Amino acid sequence: MHLDQLSAIITGGGSGLGAATARKFAKAGARVAVLDRNEDAANQIAADIGGIAVTVDIADPASVAAAFNTVTNKLGIPRILVNCAGIGTASRILPRSGDLPIDDFIKTLNINLTGSFITLSHAAKLMAEAAPLNDDGERGVIINTSSVGYEDGQIGQCAYAASKGGIAAMTLPAARELARIGVRVMTIAPGLFATAMTDTLPDEAREAIAANIPFPKRLGHASEYAELACHIVENTMLNGTVIRLDGAVRLQAR
Repeated sequence: MHLDQLSAIITGGGSGLGAATARKFAKAGARVAVLDRNEDAANQIAADIGGIAVTVDIADPASVAAAFNTVTNKLGIPRILVNCAGIGTASRILPRSGDLPIDDFIKTLNINLTGSFITLSHAAKLMAEAAPLNDDGERGVIINTSSVGYEDGQIGQCAYAASKGGIAAMTLPAARELARIGVRVMTIAPGLFATAMTDTLPDEAREAIAANIPFPKRLGHASEYAELACHIVENTMLNGTVIRLDGAVRLQAR
């Protein structure tokens, strides 16, 4: 499936992996909708790439429904969804303070996992109404974002690892179910990537993180995530699996 002139939704498109993907897709000719909770960030990226910006709370079904309706009215039925929206959290099951982090766990799952399911569901419903794009009967592609933490979760990452593990686990059953309407479902599990958070670290701290990566010995670039997302869209045989994008890193316990 070629990106040119297709409508694509990127959640979390205002920064990081999502912003890089929005730029890559727009350069390839897609009509891109940048969805983000941060209105200013979404507007900035959309202005840069000639797309549209839509403010959304992916954990709120009504907000997602309204956002997808806006995209459909302005750009047509979305044929591509890339879910990059999410939060990174760290809290121990039994912190020294004695305060149990149950609210943090619920919030993390609501945004990362439930939010991905909500957007996936709305995208699938719209794609099912569209005509096939090629001889294979393909109607669309959905790409979710997990993390290597779903397999290599570190101490303090129970909520985060559980949310990302859920995303990875629903990849195959979602792909099997949506095969009947010609929609593929894939998941990317990034490793250690350069983000706004790592940009604020001292050079020695970033070097220490990169030292754990076998090859290449550096943090991943957001553009490399975007390149993989682009390839997934274009390669119809990629379906129902999780791809680790991690330079062979395996996270230690802490």
